[in-house]
Amino acid sequence: MARDKVGRNDPCPCGSGKKYKQCCEKTEHSLSAGAWIAIVVVAVAAVVAVVMSFTVTMPPAEVACAPGQVWSAEHGHCH
Repeated sequence: MARDKVGRNDPCPCGSGKKYKQCCEKTEHSLSAGAWIAIVVVAVAAVVAVVMSFTVTMPPAEVACAPGQVWSAEHGHCH
C-alpha cells in the first residue's frame, strides 16, 4: 500500500538517506523569494499609509479662505 504523506521521521523520498525532517521538509514549508518580497512590499505600503495618515494638510500658500471661513485640514478646503 503506497503512502500519500511522508512522516517527519520517515526516510526522505529524495534518496539522501536522511530523515525527511532533516532534509526536504524545511524547503517544502518555507516561503519563496517572491512571497517574501510581496510581504515586504505590503508591509512598507502599510507603514507609508500610517505615516501619511498623520500628516497635516496645509492650504496652498497662494490660496486664501474667504472672510468668515477657515481651512479644514481634514477635508483639504475652506469651510
